[in-house]
Amino acid sequence: MTHPLRWLWLSVAVIVLDLGAKALASSLLVYGQPVVVLPVFNLTLLHNTGAAFSFLAEHDGWQRWLFAVIAVGASIGLTVWLTRLRAHEKLMAASLALVIGGALGNLYDRVVHGYVVDFLSFHWQNHYFPAFNLADTAITLGAIGMILESLRDARGERDKTSRS
Repeated sequence: MTHPLRWLWLSVAVIVLDLGAKALASSLLVYGQPVVVLPVFNLTLLHNTGAAFSFLAEHDGWQRWLFAVIAVGASIGLTVWLTRLRAHEKLMAASLALVIGGALGNLYDRVVHGYVVDFLSFHWQNHYFPAFNLADTAITLGAIGMILESLRDARGERDKTSRS
């Protein structure tokens, strides 16, 4: 791919939007007090010391550095992968950039604050989905894009094999 690292602008945009939204949520919301936006959506400021779905959040702090190392390692690995893409692999490039931006947005929180700021909270009646943030959304969208690209590549390989 000609200049594959140009996709990192998307990572930077994710980081800026994520950190800006977290700062805004932290300054305008009261911790743990939901602000109803829609019948199924609240803004609720929460601090997550664990990973996704508060995994390992109950431990005494060592997980902060484990998740930081994982985020750095994943970001480096995904950036290397990004440099090896071909020009037509735009969905994969965008997906990798989204995951990198999300990982680095949450890494900043983890290193600076010791927790990740979450504030988006969806629910159905009294059943709540774990709160999340824009970095988590970027990681999820990037992962979905990577899966779709992998499925498309697998289908293309299968079609080539059946034509042979």
